[in-house]
Amino acid sequence: MDDAHEGPVLEVTDLETNFKTPAGLVRAVDGVSLSLERGKTIGIVGESGSGKSVLSRSIMGLLPSGNVVRKGSVRYQGQEIGELTPNQLRDFWGPEMAMIFQDPMTSLNPVMKIGNQITESIRYHLDQSKSESRETALALLQSVRIPEPTKRLNEYPHQLSGGMRQRVCIAVALACGPRLLIADEPTTALDVTVQSQILDLLQGQQEARFMAMILVTHDLGVVAGRTDEIAVMYAGQIVERAPTKVLFSKMKMPYTEALLKSIPKIENPSHTRLLAISGRPPSLVSPPSGCRFEPRCLYAQDRCREEMPPLMLAETPGHEYRCWFPVGTPEGKAALEKNLREKETPVGVDTSALVNG
Repeated sequence: MDDAHEGPVLEVTDLETNFKTPAGLVRAVDGVSLSLERGKTIGIVGESGSGKSVLSRSIMGLLPSGNVVRKGSVRYQGQEIGELTPNQLRDFWGPEMAMIFQDPMTSLNPVMKIGNQITESIRYHLDQSKSESRETALALLQSVRIPEPTKRLNEYPHQLSGGMRQRVCIAVALACGPRLLIADEPTTALDVTVQSQILDLLQGQQEARFMAMILVTHDLGVVAGRTDEIAVMYAGQIVERAPTKVLFSKMKMPYTEALLKSIPKIENPSHTRLLAISGRPPSLVSPPSGCRFEPRCLYAQDRCREEMPPLMLAETPGHEYRCWFPVGTPEGKAALEKNLREKETPVGVDTSALVNG
């Protein structure tokens, strides 16, 4: 790759990833654009099925060759990823771009010792000897704070706890010093304490190595304070994107608001009903012609059903949203009040809190 390249380390432009199925063409990623600078972190947030993992695999070039229709551009340091051959991709993964997958138990080889799983990529990409690669693997385990790292090199994945397996996955991803790291739901199935440790570890490694990082999650709480920018995905599209502080203080998209309100609050009394988002995401084979969140949106009006909103610019630089009746605007408040008067409020929703923000 071009070390002298200036500008964003990653540029995604109008990316579409569709899957051919017996039911029709599944539009898993639909017109996504984003960019990422070296040393910065972007959070990709959304419910399961919103297209986050397919987007990350599309960026990595990890999609299968059959029954996939891909359009748009993914450029890493000016190089189009889609133009790389399988052999070139094999050389590209590791030193340039790496991924931490959701489930460490399935992403690690159950019959290979931890040390061999780390040294495999080191010896392939960095041309180190067996003893040199083992020293590097030991240093990596120490850097991700695994206790008794020398002992762990000779153990198998099933001998480690979930948190330790995830740390091993991070060590494997960092082994060749990638410039871009994609962490796809890195804290899934971990308890809260271990989640915090893993996220702190990732943030520390990202800052120490000056990597660009994409943090994929369904939880807005995970990306708060750990990212420079957040992109919210729904039904294959980015529906809102903004600097992290701006998104939390001046969100415009009702879906973003609904995600935030569904997070449990520490200050709430015990047994307080959670504010779940009613309904289900739309079919990606035949998505609605208007706004894709409209069937579940408390702000929806006739225009939302008839016309898909484009990404529009907010008053704050770098803030885009896809909504005709944005949160926090006179139009949005009027639409919400009108709907709450005309139809039954979903169970468990405090309407006063919704109207007053």
